[in-house]
Amino acid sequence: MSECFSHQLRLDQIRDGERVDLVANDSERGTIAKGLGLEALARLAAHAVLERSGGVVRATGRVQAALTQCCVVTGDPIAAHVDEPFDVTFTPDRPAQDPDSEIELGAKDCDTIFYDGGAIDLGQAAVETLELSIDPFPRSAGADAALKEAGIMTEAEASPFAALAALKGKLESGN
Repeated sequence: MSECFSHQLRLDQIRDGERVDLVANDSERGTIAKGLGLEALARLAAHAVLERSGGVVRATGRVQAALTQCCVVTGDPIAAHVDEPFDVTFTPDRPAQDPDSEIELGAKDCDTIFYDGGAIDLGQAAVETLELSIDPFPRSAGADAALKEAGIMTEAEASPFAALAALKGKLESGN
């Protein structure tokens, strides 16, 4: 997926404190939108500051996007904006391990991208941050009315407490 927004930065050219700004072009945005199941991706930009220590590169910054998703209930288009910070560490690939050994991941490992060779891909980090920031179940303003019209109860209406309240009401009214 991120290959469509690949921005390889060679390690030997990264300066500590360097600022990098990436903006996706029309073709890249179209491919990313299709891959993420979006109706449209009108804008995608990533801004990062890089810190390098040997083969480890830390990128901190923001991903900003303007996109259109489809409501999961009505199919109506929904405009959304993403402005998400990221803090990613690019680390050289781990040495081969026994496939049966357990790997314990800490909280900081979740924001680590492993790379091989002499370059990192900042575009990959931007697309992954965008993907994690998108609402997986977008709902339009008319979603609740459409669900009600279809006879689908809300969570509150379908809860055991709602059923008990309805039963209590029936008992009190003598029906």
